[in-house]
Amino acid sequence: MAAETRNNIYYWKCDRPASLHGTTGDAAQRAGDDLLRQVAAMLAGRFGAAPADLRPGGGQGNHFIFRATIAEKDCMIRIEDGPERDDYMEVEAHVIDLIKKAGVPGWNFLGVDSSRAEVPFAWQVIERVPGHDLNLLLKEGRLDLHSCAEQIGAHVARWQSIRPEGFGPFRPGVLRAAGRLAGYHSAYGQYYNTRLEAHLGYLVKENFISNAEAAGIAGAIRDNAAVLRLPDDEGGCLVHKDLALWNVIGDAPDRIAAVIDWDDTVSGDPMDDISLLGCFYGGDVIARALAGYASVRRLPPFHEKRFWLHLLRNMLWKSVIRVGAGYFSMNSGLFLIGAGSDGAGLRDFTLKRIRTAVRGLRDSLLPEFL
Repeated sequence: MAAETRNNIYYWKCDRPASLHGTTGDAAQRAGDDLLRQVAAMLAGRFGAAPADLRPGGGQGNHFIFRATIAEKDCMIRIEDGPERDDYMEVEAHVIDLIKKAGVPGWNFLGVDSSRAEVPFAWQVIERVPGHDLNLLLKEGRLDLHSCAEQIGAHVARWQSIRPEGFGPFRPGVLRAAGRLAGYHSAYGQYYNTRLEAHLGYLVKENFISNAEAAGIAGAIRDNAAVLRLPDDEGGCLVHKDLALWNVIGDAPDRIAAVIDWDDTVSGDPMDDISLLGCFYGGDVIARALAGYASVRRLPPFHEKRFWLHLLRNMLWKSVIRVGAGYFSMNSGLFLIGAGSDGAGLRDFTLKRIRTAVRGLRDSLLPEFL
């Protein structure tokens, strides 16, 4: 099995040893005929026969994606081929089972294996959820964003009933041996600050922010460090850690069918996922998400400060990926860029969100100010 590959990362895509692996280019173009044959052989061994309609499934993430009909089900096959031999797909499958029990709809796994005993990659076979990702509906002007934001907030509160041990990314070895989720860190501040200096240094080196701005960001975080002191004996709550409209499926413009893509899930702070919505959307959306959250679970103490602290931290790692993967030179074909916008607009938006988060901390603003 893999070594402990996530014990010193904040976010996998930018902090993994093979930094930004799979985040540039289209996955369908990267997937060659040899990989397609290996996937077909794997499916034949697992399900009795290789599907006749196996084909690249597109996607702009860090996994290879294929589509196929298996046992009369429309399925997606996700492949992780990184050199680290990461085994977090097992964690994701376990978490999907837990969130369903908490009342959150998710994927139905037909198989998952990260052992690499038979093929040189980890894989998942997932029955596709009918509907479209909410980002597609938004770009097409068909999404009731406020209604869906309120539903998302309620779902965030529901999956926070899952209380893992410790903080940060989960240890797959503990899951296999004991069947429970356990984070790598004993204190939440340790996880929050993991790779923070490296992220700021990279953004300065790439001339995305200045030395003075990086120092101001670090100072704002230090000044509010007490907010990060979650009770060590309580642990954190389950955090999706990549919550955005493209990771939510809707079967109608105002109805959520599934929350997907839990491959970056961690144990963390109750305002982290809500702040991730703030990485893309404005204060009106955040207000509806908080209302949905409060309909299920009481907002945590100092939720305003927690929101800004996590919006800032999330915008930093997102900036590292956006700079490193060249997103600021792309067009609206990229899932991150809205219709009619471009990479330059995304760059300006990213910088503005970082600066707004610092101001929110400094001036104790309400999240709805965003």
